[in-house]
Amino acid sequence: MLLRKQAEVQEEKILSDVAAKSRMAERLNSEEECSVRTAFQRDRDRIVHSKAFRRLKHKTQVFIAPEGDHYRTRLTHTLEVCQIARTIARVLKLNEDLTEAIALGHDLGHTPFGHSGEDILDKIHPGGFQHNEQSLRVVDILERTNGLNLTLQVRDGILHHTGPFSPFTLEGQLVKICDRVAYINHDIDDALRAGLLHFSDLPLAEIKTLGENSSARINRMVRAIIEHSWQNNMISPGPAMSEVMNNLRDFMFRHVYIGSGAKLEEQRARHVIQLMYTHLLENPVHLPEDSKLRAQTEGLPVAVCDYVSGMTDRYILARYQEFFLPKPWKSA
Repeated sequence: MLLRKQAEVQEEKILSDVAAKSRMAERLNSEEECSVRTAFQRDRDRIVHSKAFRRLKHKTQVFIAPEGDHYRTRLTHTLEVCQIARTIARVLKLNEDLTEAIALGHDLGHTPFGHSGEDILDKIHPGGFQHNEQSLRVVDILERTNGLNLTLQVRDGILHHTGPFSPFTLEGQLVKICDRVAYINHDIDDALRAGLLHFSDLPLAEIKTLGENSSARINRMVRAIIEHSWQNNMISPGPAMSEVMNNLRDFMFRHVYIGSGAKLEEQRARHVIQLMYTHLLENPVHLPEDSKLRAQTEGLPVAVCDYVSGMTDRYILARYQEFFLPKPWKSA
């Protein structure tokens, strides 16, 4: 028997009845199955080996170009989401491979400079811009020649990891909640490290409920998700923990995400992205060849948006310097 078939049989024995099974995986375009890996394992590997995944290490999470090695990037955020979600998936006997693939791919479409980049592209690009939709576009179209051809289950989890709609698999629902668990806690950690917050600033009731350090808070949230999801065909931390998490998220928006010292550079970041977007629309000769080809089939604004949103923080700053800053004069 093929190793993949053995793994699929093992899933039927081990996983919960409500877990997604690899044998049920579907792709947009049919292809020959791997003899060793299940469909979801192949999706995970394709995401990890993608260029978009590698670029996450140089994309902002919250702090734009921080001076320090220990602040989170979009890549470390992705890995933290993946770790938390896999831990819970194992306890609930959900499909860890599917969970991991969704978690690793959920932020592939994020812009440079974090949500400030997303916000400005949403305003200036025709039809708007949402990073979850761009993440799906990355895996469907922009990676490789014709996309990664991921399974429908992974694609759905990536698309609906944020926003009003819920993924149709429990694994996707789990990643959606764990995304919030991760960023609430690591953003508090980074804000404390940066001196934007002091421990005494944190909301007393929520900290008393969850614990005084990141490890304790994550542990409490994880346990709540396990407890309230164990007997239900849905993933939830329960009403009490949901309220605590929402309160912490609101606190972070008020004190860190909007108007804090860390965000004073946001206006400059928005300016860089807007200027780059406009410049490339007016000077498409500066686009790479693959973007020029895409402009012929999908239109110039789409090609420019794909290119700009895929840039890392340091790459867009380098191109900004190339296009807009004066260069030292050199004699012949």
